Amino acid sequence: MSSAAENGDAAPGKQNEEKTYKKTASSAIKGAIQLGIGYTVGNLTSKPDRDVLMQDFYVVESVFLPSEGSNLTPAHHYPDFRFKTYAPLAFRYFRELFGIKPDDYLYSICSEPLIELSNPGASGSLFFVTSDDEFIIKTVQHKEAEFLQKLLPGYYMNLNQNPRTLLPKFYGLYCMQSGGINIRIVVMNNVLPRFMRMHFTYDLKGSTYKRRASRKEREKSNPTFKDLDFLQDMHEGLYFDTETYNALMKTLQRDCRVLESFKIMDYSLLLGIHILDHSLKDKEEETSQNVPDAKRPGMQKVLYSTAMESIQGPGKSGDGIITENPETMGGIPAKSHKGEKLLLFMGIIDILQSYRLMKKLEHSWKALVYDGDTVSVHRPSFYADRFLKFMNSRVFKKIQALKASPSKKRCNSIAALKATSQEIVSSISQEWKEEKHDLLTEGQSFSSLDEEALGSRHRPDLVPSTASLFEAASLATTISSSSLYVNEHYPHDRTTLYSNSKRQWRPPKPVDET
Repeated sequence: MSSAAENGDAAPGKQNEEKTYKKTASSAIKGAIQLGIGYTVGNLTSKPDRDVLMQDFYVVESVFLPSEGSNLTPAHHYPDFRFKTYAPLAFRYFRELFGIKPDDYLYSICSEPLIELSNPGASGSLFFVTSDDEFIIKTVQHKEAEFLQKLLPGYYMNLNQNPRTLLPKFYGLYCMQSGGINIRIVVMNNVLPRFMRMHFTYDLKGSTYKRRASRKEREKSNPTFKDLDFLQDMHEGLYFDTETYNALMKTLQRDCRVLESFKIMDYSLLLGIHILDHSLKDKEEETSQNVPDAKRPGMQKVLYSTAMESIQGPGKSGDGIITENPETMGGIPAKSHKGEKLLLFMGIIDILQSYRLMKKLEHSWKALVYDGDTVSVHRPSFYADRFLKFMNSRVFKKIQALKASPSKKRCNSIAALKATSQEIVSSISQEWKEEKHDLLTEGQSFSSLDEEALGSRHRPDLVPSTASLFEAASLATTISSSSLYVNEHYPHDRTTLYSNSKRQWRPPKPVDET
């Protein structure tokens, strides 16, 4: 999927201007997609359900749809075309795995005209989104479609093991043939819902070479920024509660290992940021301008299709950062370094780039001119490690890092006092352990323990000579939380103190009275 076309913007341009792809009008492509998928999915319902076999991944079904119609196909006003469906049974299994029923799939794609999206990327692909915001349809190159076909058995295995993933969810691979031209398309999940305004959209690769949005892109109403823009705009990163952070990083790590095993690189994390504090203002603008509320879709229907479900499964929310609300549309709750409440929408995109010969040559050439570790094209293992390091250290952070946690005061207990005292005393001498335990059990103060264990009162800076049990507990907490103090300062004094005490009790030499 192209890095930025999923920001939900309709394709800009004049009303009478129509895009072309391989000399084919986009309207003809959209019509052929709906006719072809409508026929193939409807025809597939007559085939009984069964287990997916290895040969099912290599099956290609074809149907001819003439403009005048036939016994099997309806008439249409587009040029004659042939429609091919790749691995129909395998993709039917994928759709069922994500809870997509055939009727829902057909309704989403064929009931309403497809909406064309803008594509600021360099691929030149066309992007369409279904009217209910469920699916993205993208034109792909021949090598990408071929690579996806080879990827399908491993993709099948990965989905069986882990349906909760931020990897693209492929629901169908098709090819439209007309006038000697092949137009291949893939149907995927929609990462960024159009009806949730994205105040910031980023395409992140973890590299820095030329990773800044162009001037032309910045002039758009909803531009898609890149890594250097993120480091400038969100230099403190995005904060999550512990549970959500761990789930997100675990999902990213697992997905990157899968991509590395397939020798895939040059992928991106498409990240959409919705600021909840701006929601009321946005709603007022929307109601006064365009979409009526009756047509606004609710939560996305496809299982595991939302960002939150992709990392934690349905029904979970982010540990009290926000309350569950259908208006969140499956976004992941987070906070900015300013304390703003956010909803994040994300997915890994552009995974159909394998580290083939041309990519190796591209990296070698760029590495000669620039720093090889900063360019986006790299060997898969290095790319995955750099990608994860960037996400873990620069983009996503635990919310505890934002402020000190007061929960550490739980150490103020007698048990903590015993543990801390034991740690200090046991480091002095093994002989004093039993004595110290008895003293603590009898409830003696920390100062008396220090007096009897160390045999000295020459450290008033460490232990008050008249400390109550509560004060001693607080002191124990302070000592335990400062390992630097105990490890660096105390052992030197301990040796001196012990030697001084030994000299103090050394018996006097006898005096010669004669």
